[in-house]
Amino acid sequence: MTYLQKHDGVFVSEGASKTIADIDAIIFDCDGVLVDVSKSYDLAIMRTTKHMLKKLGNIDSIPVTPDMIGGFKNTGGFNDEVDVTYALILSFAAADKLGVDPHRFVAEVISNADKSGIPSVERFLDSKNADIERIKKALDYPGPHATNPLYVSFDQIFYGPHLYQKLFGKKSEFAESGLIENDMVLLTKDLLDMLHKKFGGRMAIVTGRGRESLYYSLENMLDGFDVKNSFFLEDEPRYLAKPNPEPLLRAVEGLGSEHCLYVGDSMEDLLMAEKVAELGKKVTFCGIYGTNKNPREKREFFESKGAPLILESICHIPKALNLV
Repeated sequence: MTYLQKHDGVFVSEGASKTIADIDAIIFDCDGVLVDVSKSYDLAIMRTTKHMLKKLGNIDSIPVTPDMIGGFKNTGGFNDEVDVTYALILSFAAADKLGVDPHRFVAEVISNADKSGIPSVERFLDSKNADIERIKKALDYPGPHATNPLYVSFDQIFYGPHLYQKLFGKKSEFAESGLIENDMVLLTKDLLDMLHKKFGGRMAIVTGRGRESLYYSLENMLDGFDVKNSFFLEDEPRYLAKPNPEPLLRAVEGLGSEHCLYVGDSMEDLLMAEKVAELGKKVTFCGIYGTNKNPREKREFFESKGAPLILESICHIPKALNLV
């Protein structure tokens, strides 16, 4: 696919350049798009993995790297950060049992993972005959969000004691501030106002986060979106998780859009948009690459997958859509 570089950080496929003017609505993912989570959610994955390995198996894990996190997410089956954490815990535990180099083993697990997510990881580890059943049983993942031990530890580390108490009505075992405090909000009031001039009320969000979590970070800017036609998937049944197209499809229909732009940063986001298009709704996917540890690699990844629109940041949306 051929891309035109319209401006710095703006890459548009030839096909998309002919239809951009038709876009009448915009829907955003949150993490990696509206919010840079490299020091919040990503760090929560790292800390929870280390905590659970020590707690359940007395295993001293090597540090989780952004490449490991990104590797699982690029398979298309790990949009949920706790899914990534679970896969890492099992991979490190298996490497420990097998007595192999954990760096190389995690890379091997990732190369054998696919868009089915956790089942693909568990199948591969079963094929290696790694004795990790005790840890799998202790984690009992996924299980109910409010009571599952892995979810509980992850949420306590991410939200911190005060917000965790508010959300779940229970006391956290950790006293440290929640990593959600490290969220770096990329959305600005100026950008929100500019998009409102183009789209009016046809602006929504479809994200893996819960509504309260997103409101905590975006504060009043969340009111700039059609919340009624948005989906906060942490609050929804697990079967609706990305890349299930149903939430995005319902959001597009709720906005009354004829041609919607969906802005995301992951393979799951791209798959979801493509599935909605296959169902007969005109949706153009826009991939954000600048929040990745290796932006150039992420841009090339989106190019290899044929993403119609690829931007370094949401701040480039006005230029990409010819609003300025």
